[in-house]
Amino acid sequence: MNGYTAKQITELLQQDEPGINLRTVRYYTQIGIVPPLELAGNKRVYTDKHLHYFRAVLTLSKTGETLAAIQERLKDLPLDEIRRIGESMDMYRPERVLENETFRISEDVYITMGPHASGELKRKIIAAVTDVVKGENRL
Repeated sequence: MNGYTAKQITELLQQDEPGINLRTVRYYTQIGIVPPLELAGNKRVYTDKHLHYFRAVLTLSKTGETLAAIQERLKDLPLDEIRRIGESMDMYRPERVLENETFRISEDVYITMGPHASGELKRKIIAAVTDVVKGENRL
């Protein structure tokens, strides 16, 4: 188990989200949006589990979710799901949102493609996914 101080976890998070600061880390801890700190010897520390929670919170906040909604959403999720949410943080970087194209296939299915995908490739992918979604609706 890796143990981190508040400053260390902030520095790790700043690699993903330069705007986060120590005050925000402490605030999220105080309001309980991340799990309570763990004991390592006689010290309370952040762990990799906390890092996953923070990344998930940062990702969901980029989608416009309130902190209260994020806290409610995360409270019963398994750690693997929280990790998955945090790993998608890169998709919400402003420069990525502006350069990528997102296509809505159905209410539940969206496809995001980078700027280097050719028009032909985009058409084929959209057609294939649309066919799969239509086929699923017939089941």
